[in-house]
Amino acid sequence: MRKLIAAATVLGAALACGLVAAQPPPSAPEAAGSGGGTETGFAVFQTRCMGCHGNPNVPQAPQPSAIRQMSPERIYAALTTGPMQAQGASLSEDQKKMLAAFMSGRPLGSTRSGDYSAMGGHCPSNPAMGAPDRAADWNGWSPGVDNARFQARPGLTAAEVPHLKLKWAFGYPDGLSSYGQPTVVAGRVFVGTDTGYVYALDARTGCVYWSYKAKAAVRSAVTVGRIGSGAHARYGLFFGDFQANAYGLDAQTGRQLWVTRVDDHLVARVTAGPTFYQGRLYVPVSSSEGFAAATLDYPCCTSRGSVSALDAATGRKIWKAWTMPAPVPTRKNAKGVQLYGPGGGPVWNSPTVDPVRHAIYFGTGDASTYPAPPTTDSVMAVDMATGRELWHYQTVAGDSFLGGCTPTRTENCPAKLGPDFDIGNSPILQTLPGGRRELVVGTKDGYVLALDPDRRGRLLWKVQTLAPEDKARFRPPSGGGIYWGGAADGSNVYYGLEAGAAAAVRLGDGKRLWYRRIAETGERTNAAASAIPGVMFLGGMDGRLRALAMDDGRELWSFDTARSFPTVNQVPAHGGGMGSAGPTVSGGMVFVGSGYAVVGDRSGNVLLAFAPD
Repeated sequence: MRKLIAAATVLGAALACGLVAAQPPPSAPEAAGSGGGTETGFAVFQTRCMGCHGNPNVPQAPQPSAIRQMSPERIYAALTTGPMQAQGASLSEDQKKMLAAFMSGRPLGSTRSGDYSAMGGHCPSNPAMGAPDRAADWNGWSPGVDNARFQARPGLTAAEVPHLKLKWAFGYPDGLSSYGQPTVVAGRVFVGTDTGYVYALDARTGCVYWSYKAKAAVRSAVTVGRIGSGAHARYGLFFGDFQANAYGLDAQTGRQLWVTRVDDHLVARVTAGPTFYQGRLYVPVSSSEGFAAATLDYPCCTSRGSVSALDAATGRKIWKAWTMPAPVPTRKNAKGVQLYGPGGGPVWNSPTVDPVRHAIYFGTGDASTYPAPPTTDSVMAVDMATGRELWHYQTVAGDSFLGGCTPTRTENCPAKLGPDFDIGNSPILQTLPGGRRELVVGTKDGYVLALDPDRRGRLLWKVQTLAPEDKARFRPPSGGGIYWGGAADGSNVYYGLEAGAAAAVRLGDGKRLWYRRIAETGERTNAAASAIPGVMFLGGMDGRLRALAMDDGRELWSFDTARSFPTVNQVPAHGGGMGSAGPTVSGGMVFVGSGYAVVGDRSGNVLLAFAPD
């Protein structure tokens, strides 16, 4: 509360100071905040406001962390009609809106409109929730903790897929980007939104059971787990937000059980779904710091990725595993701003659980400082009990990358700029016939690797999935390959690719079985793939949801989601691109959010549900 009062008293003067003091360098173009995308808001703040905020030479300016506690309306008003109107005039309308949305953690106007009580489509009652069915639900990022994204009992056959029809649509009030992957458990759909609201819906009809307002946007998939015992047992609902808070709710009612801040850094956030296993929650932490940190007013760079283990019943922290050592002061740049290192290694993916080795696996991102530690662009394994590192396997060495460092460099930029080839997808743990196990992961430049989890991550095989002509079209930081994840059925692994294609690779030896272009040139299909027996589902940034045959990649069915829809809750809604989370399948239905607009302009605010006609 004290921070809020202090920030409110000096907001106008301090923000105005920041806007006029820090002009963007040539390497941080206006496009960084004008492309329609909530992520671009922090780039505007870095390049325009960091001359005062966080600057020890301007003590009257509130810290950025205090501004992040304000509402988007308050920040936007200060930029447009308040004491900093003149300075705000140097920003485009989109830049002001995105700055307000990012710093507050939610879009303008969404605080009240997203509440359950403010919309239609209420369920007539809220009957007791049934027990989760591990074999048929889609609980979290994947139906299982192996992160294979394969639904073995979908209640839907490959023969029925060509007959899928839209059954209902649900609109997110005032949403700018539909990026929360729907979880389906016990006939209920749980989904988070960029407005910070989490909803519980009826899977068959889309009616609303309840809503819960988090402190900031909820991009992560949510997961359900049993906590407590005996008469006190209940099903908890778990997720994270854009201000690095992890939450536990009562899945039946939406009542808050606990909230735990898993990282105190200004731009730390939870973007991937936590993984629940045996009463513990494994929460990954990523960051926005490197988006435009090349500006000399920014004290680059101090954020680093991590995974925290929490007690799912109480939210108590058990351990925290960092992806790199703690940053220390290194030097000052020409403006006298202190620089730090090492930084980076964000965790963009949901951790994978290995009950055999009592290990947790996850992929890490690139470094934001030079040199890049060996745990960046890596698969890391940590001990499930303590968080102690067991081993790591680095896919790209020396990948120090910072936004705004091309074509013009600043002193904040790494001495050697890397390709930005984060491991954004969750490692997939598979057991092959005969008992051999493989931990499979994809890379941004199109490789699929299999590591041996029983021999400290030893490389088993590596294959390039991209066709040569497509590989030649891409240059870093666009690699043409795998971003958010694939699906595996015990025999093969299936991926969508940035090159507008899909591919299948055989487990055991890494042979590429097929490669098929499925979108127009320039259209990306790198969202996470999902699968049922015989069928791979994949969304694209062109807004089209596709079902492909597993045996050869031929299209079985597709649906254009980039249009307007009537909704069960009477909220105006339309779809757009699909570029991160994938569809989920349970109970004979397919669910997908449409309108991913983190850095692009193909926004949307709709959740769609399909079933055979």
